Amino acid sequence: MDGSTNELLEQIVGEHGIGALKDWQKYWPPNFNVAPTQDVPVASSHLGERTIEAVRWGMVAPYSKVFGGRPTINARIETVATNGMFRTPFLSHRVVVPALGYYEWQEADDGKQPYFVRLPGEPLALAGIVRTWHDPAKAKDDPEGTRLSMAIITLDAHVTPGEVHDREPAFLAPDAIDDWLDGDLEADDLVDLLTRSAEAIANEVEFFPVSRSVNKVEKSKGVPNDGPELIERVLV
Repeated sequence: MDGSTNELLEQIVGEHGIGALKDWQKYWPPNFNVAPTQDVPVASSHLGERTIEAVRWGMVAPYSKVFGGRPTINARIETVATNGMFRTPFLSHRVVVPALGYYEWQEADDGKQPYFVRLPGEPLALAGIVRTWHDPAKAKDDPEGTRLSMAIITLDAHVTPGEVHDREPAFLAPDAIDDWLDGDLEADDLVDLLTRSAEAIANEVEFFPVSRSVNKVEKSKGVPNDGPELIERVLV
């Protein structure tokens, strides 16, 4: 992430989130290689007031005894309105996930080659849904026992994204964000909103090969490599 994703968050949350955004910038350094189970900032709306929240990428089932396990990072649009894990947050706790872009991989003779998919000149707004998990070892009214986790909605890839992977995130066009966050829409209308919005943005994205350092984990820290050089075009 860089300043452009900060600007997107500020545009979405408006006057309610400017102070929160400044606080967020203190604790969230730029990350060019976000991995599942890491916390990410999202824009959300509660009772008409928009805020920035920190959520775990990788949804945790509410019945899980621990806040962990194998992460559910994506929710398929084909079943998001009917799947027991996703149905309630799809209707009541929708968020916008800002990103400079995202990585996809293709098999090559010498291993997996990563590609960076982006919208030239501006960040992407991705549709996410959030669930609340409560630690069963803590009292129900203990705020320290509550955590948030998120999945990004995906659908069949169209146009350019389909050249590197058969699925794509549900892209939110600027004119779809208000309805996604605040609209009182039925499930079918939300699916239609995302389908139309994603198709419009998918026509504008581009992709290019990037360094295979994206695939590597820092041995000393056990975390993915991270740096702006990861999203620079390379020759393959």
